[in-house]
Amino acid sequence: MSLEASRISSLLKGDSGGALFPRLSPASSPFLPCSAKPSTVRLARGKNGQLLVVCASKGGSNRQLSGVVFEPFEEVKKELDLVPASPHLSLARQKYCDPCESAVNEQINVEYNVSYVYHAMYAYFDRDNVALKGLAKFFKESSEEEREHAEILMEYQNKRGGRVKLRSIVMPLSEFDHEDKGEALYAMELALCLEKLTNEKLLNLQKVAEQNLDVQLMDFIESRFLAEQVESIKKISEYVAQLRRVGKGHGVWHFDQMLLHEEAAA
Repeated sequence: MSLEASRISSLLKGDSGGALFPRLSPASSPFLPCSAKPSTVRLARGKNGQLLVVCASKGGSNRQLSGVVFEPFEEVKKELDLVPASPHLSLARQKYCDPCESAVNEQINVEYNVSYVYHAMYAYFDRDNVALKGLAKFFKESSEEEREHAEILMEYQNKRGGRVKLRSIVMPLSEFDHEDKGEALYAMELALCLEKLTNEKLLNLQKVAEQNLDVQLMDFIESRFLAEQVESIKKISEYVAQLRRVGKGHGVWHFDQMLLHEEAAA
């Protein structure tokens, strides 16, 4: 044993009368662990060159410190029991209830139905005897956007461990001419109603998530869809107001040209 180590050992034992740590009773020492007699003493040198004394005790209390000690292997045992063994069940599913899964599937169906109606509008305005290319372009892009929304919801359903169940799509109208309003205004008012309906369905989905305490689904709907839906309602509302001003005559052609060249101008 080196001279320095011998001196420290002597100080710890209190042989020289000037013990480094005076002997304290277990009741008065705030530093002693559950066992008053350490079974192991280890010396280590810190960064500043000072010697550190580390004590480990035997027979310490096994009492857990609630809220302080994290024991991952103990806490994960209950999760291991929940891991499905069947290859037909999702491994990723966690806190995703059946009502939320069903509501997401319903919203997928809403998005596809709206997309189908917009696609029918595109086909109508693209006819050679209608030839409003700007409106055809607008409704084609709207149809693709709604279909993209459906696909985003399908990806989310799979991500959460749900099962996508596609439902039947209602056959849309194929004629959009209106004797009083004209085809452009009638179609745009119908589009406004569809956007408001979609927004209402999204709010219902948000409510289902809130009732079932699914914070992840609530955040997904709010961040990905709700703000965008409000913007769409505002834009189409302005188009309806403009078409009401121009009537059914030559102004509709100017409005159509605005839609056709809107993206290029931006």
